[in-house]
Amino acid sequence: MGTIRGKALVTGASSGMGRETVRKLAQEGYQVIASARRKERLDELAKENQNIIPRPVDLSDAQELEKFCQELSNLAEPISVLINNAGFSIRGALEDVSLSSVRRVYEVNLFALIRVTQACLPGMRRLKGGTIVNLSSIVGKFTFPLNGVYSSTKHAVEAITDALRMEVRPFGIRVVTIRPGIIATEFNDTANQLTGDLFSRTDPDYKPVYQAYGAGMAKLFSNVSIPGPDLIADIIVKAVLSDSPKAVYFAGPFVEEIYGQRIRMDDDSFDQFMSEKTGLKGLKV
Repeated sequence: MGTIRGKALVTGASSGMGRETVRKLAQEGYQVIASARRKERLDELAKENQNIIPRPVDLSDAQELEKFCQELSNLAEPISVLINNAGFSIRGALEDVSLSSVRRVYEVNLFALIRVTQACLPGMRRLKGGTIVNLSSIVGKFTFPLNGVYSSTKHAVEAITDALRMEVRPFGIRVVTIRPGIIATEFNDTANQLTGDLFSRTDPDYKPVYQAYGAGMAKLFSNVSIPGPDLIADIIVKAVLSDSPKAVYFAGPFVEEIYGQRIRMDDDSFDQFMSEKTGLKGLKV
């Protein structure tokens, strides 16, 4: 297989952007630890390239996470490329989302990201180099209604990543934020499955809100062409291979149409803009 460039770790590697990133890094000559919950998916992936090492782990399980992080800390050859990609979403009005569900989203999307990063940093400091790529989202900079919990985890990822970038630059470690727009992966199906039929369980007061939002989003998505995960995986690999990667990369639908407006508008104007875009402007219940 030629020279190994170094050891990489990709979390959330069993599908979507994570899986494509594993494939591309392995093709580029990295030995890649592919981590996710679904062992059979990882085993299939590992058959494609001998540079891929499957490592099943449930990042929402504190004991499994800690055991995994101890392994990472004890690797003979440290991780030089870390792709923090694991994440999931649940949706619903804030009043409808249980605190236990909120905690689980934070466990995976934020706390596991922090803990895995902590486990990899000492090795990177020894190497006097390395690249950490944290998957945020365009909703790390704004939010859709009924998506506050997920968006809040990505807002937190943005803050953690911005601070980390400055903290570890003196050691030669590069830290990159990726903000995908809407990408065609299993993410949405999983979110819908985990959310369940909130509409049937919500208080009657909220039903018009859910209905108006659903209609608004259907209109928003009506003429949108949604790219596959390769778009983002290519950007991740480009950042890893770059001599001087940018602090932030973004691509995909709504980057310009909504995220661009967030940058240009003041808070009140953007609130009005999003209320209109999502079908909730002027709604009275």
